[in-house]
Amino acid sequence: MADNITKLTILHSNDMHGDFLPKRLSKEESGGLPRLSGYINKIRREKNNVLYVVAGDMFRGSIIDQEYQGLSTIDLMNSLRPDVATIGNHEVDYGLAHLLFLEKCAKFPIINANMFVTMNNARLFNPYINIEIGGLRILFIGILTEEVLASTKQEKVIGTFIDVEEAAKEVGIICDNYRTVKTDMTILLTHIGLEMDRKLAAMLDPDWGVDMIIGGHSHTFMEAPEVVNGIPIVQAGTGTGIIGQIDLQYDTEQKKILDFAWKCVPINEMTAPKDLVMEELLDSYRTQTDTKYKRVVTRWARKLTHPSREQETEMGNLYADALQWESSFDIMMMGSGSIRKKELGPVIEYQDMLENTPYDDALWMVEVTGKQFKAIVKHLMRDEAWLGETEFYQFSKGVHIRYNRKRKRLEELTFRGETVRDNMRLKIALQNYHYKNFDEFLGVPLAEVAANMRPRIVATSVNNIIEEYFATNEGLDAHVEGRIELVD
Repeated sequence: MADNITKLTILHSNDMHGDFLPKRLSKEESGGLPRLSGYINKIRREKNNVLYVVAGDMFRGSIIDQEYQGLSTIDLMNSLRPDVATIGNHEVDYGLAHLLFLEKCAKFPIINANMFVTMNNARLFNPYINIEIGGLRILFIGILTEEVLASTKQEKVIGTFIDVEEAAKEVGIICDNYRTVKTDMTILLTHIGLEMDRKLAAMLDPDWGVDMIIGGHSHTFMEAPEVVNGIPIVQAGTGTGIIGQIDLQYDTEQKKILDFAWKCVPINEMTAPKDLVMEELLDSYRTQTDTKYKRVVTRWARKLTHPSREQETEMGNLYADALQWESSFDIMMMGSGSIRKKELGPVIEYQDMLENTPYDDALWMVEVTGKQFKAIVKHLMRDEAWLGETEFYQFSKGVHIRYNRKRKRLEELTFRGETVRDNMRLKIALQNYHYKNFDEFLGVPLAEVAANMRPRIVATSVNNIIEEYFATNEGLDAHVEGRIELVD
């Protein structure tokens, strides 16, 4: 190979969500940190110039992560030795101050260009990092937009640049200021979702020299890169059962990428040996959590599913009904994203319960008029809902919604068989996260709703209610009943 051609391999993960343990699919073991680490180490041995990068959401999803509030995750990630990571929306789940503490524990750089202190616009993280490898100098910039940072609404001193357009401007500022020295490639490490990545790429000035976007947040399994405005966009689904791999050749004389090949590699017994050191470290955490959390809470009638956030699901109905059980409110609106597993049961251990609903926050009750409830439902059913860009909800029993997607029309809305009239009064319940983002998520001003009745907390722990419901109701079952009926 000519002296001016350099080969580079970039491995990338996103949305790992504490998915540390392997799964048994048929007879084959899939995923888990020991095999993911084994694959990364194998590529590092076999190839020159290898980078491993993480596009956000390392935290949340497993009891090992929850029990140690992310400290275990940072410890395990230190063993994976990423070259750079950016933050995702779930990195702030344990509080911003705790995240800044965890960053100090990380032995790898964590970057973000657009989270800042509102008082003086000081950035919370290093916005970029230059990595030199194989004679190349690569500029990584971390991007997170406000659309996926709703949980920091409670952190009044923290802000982000407002939208993807402002994020694009920030990329331009960084490129202009920090590419004045030799830079061969510029890579955006984002956690904004594929749709926003497309919009961001379209807004980037070609003269800024952005070569690719490695993204996360939307959990998108891609078969090939998407190219927008000449910029390839890639993402590697979710969890540890898959890893993205970019193999490219760079011409140092022409200052351009000559060849770009991308694939998603499944992590399993065929592709990845186990890293025994990682397995020993993981087992030390698993032993501690198994002792505390592996007790049976209940047994369901069968395995229940939650295949998609944007539809009524079996588990969605079960959980919404459980929280509405013997309550002082009429309707539970359970955020679909609050349910983390796609399937569960029939045996439910305490660990399963906590991993499935890890956001153990308070429950708020508000009173809405029938007119306001109709406006809320119409807002939830808007076009963005079907792209996974907005919050979607599971409704407790008694609610029936028929919505015509083609005509964008709410054709029917009933509660306990009665048509919802404008002057009706309904008490609805929401988790704290959704209450704090009421205006944005539900499309009706909270101040307007609060005029009906002062909102109040009716429970301090969602999981306390769920555990009690499960413990006192053996053989639970749930079905998709047509509570949300979509007509095309």
